[in-house]
Amino acid sequence: MANKKLKAPVNIPVSKIHPFEGHPYKVLDNDEMNNLIESIQQKGVISPIVVRPLENTDDEYELISGHRRLRASVKAGLETVPALICAVSRDEAAIMLVDSNLHREHILPSDKAFAYKLKLEAIKRQGERTDLTSSQVATKFDSAAEIGNITGESRDKVYRYIRLTYLIPELLEMMDEDKIAFSVGVELSFLDDQMQYDLLRVIEENECLRHILRLGTCTRILMQVRLQLKVLRILSQQKSLIRRPCVKCQLKSCRRLHPRLRIKILKILC
Repeated sequence: MANKKLKAPVNIPVSKIHPFEGHPYKVLDNDEMNNLIESIQQKGVISPIVVRPLENTDDEYELISGHRRLRASVKAGLETVPALICAVSRDEAAIMLVDSNLHREHILPSDKAFAYKLKLEAIKRQGERTDLTSSQVATKFDSAAEIGNITGESRDKVYRYIRLTYLIPELLEMMDEDKIAFSVGVELSFLDDQMQYDLLRVIEENECLRHILRLGTCTRILMQVRLQLKVLRILSQQKSLIRRPCVKCQLKSCRRLHPRLRIKILKILC
């Protein structure tokens, strides 16, 4: 991919710069943002942002890299920011955007999930052979392995992250807050939206189930719960479950847990 950059950054009015549509990384107003604002107020923007010319405009730009710096600059009261202008397509820009952020120290699971999806779809549109089916396991011919090379993850791990984009916002937020284990989140992503919302109501009412989701130690049981969501609806209404043979056959999965936790799980499932 040949990026045509200007030799030196130019100052562009912040009003002429638009966020990248579908930008997968959250820009949070937290302590790190406050520190960045203070730094910009004292020293200015040290590292230029990267933009590309917007199609069918004369002087409008789409932001590729530097969403946090741009937001901090606006909050710091700057009217212009230094920027490198790259004459690239939107798909090339999407790949650049993802790659420039994957080495950040703190990346939320949801950020990585939507970033991987954005890049894989961009590569697909460029003519690369990829597979965006609902399968957890990547096919032999795809670009997921290339994407994972940046963060040292396998192609299967990339696809499993992409599965998280099928979670409802509330469950995805729980993953970002480390309330749901990664493996459990992948399993839950195969539920349709209504079933996920039904499960969310059960989770909110059941402390033991929240503990299981956080530890990720009962994936097999959770898979069975996914198939027996009608039973879980009874739990949300009556605070108890009816014994079902298909659930009972999965109780062996609990044997490796701490005895007290195992007793709680058995009480829920039986």
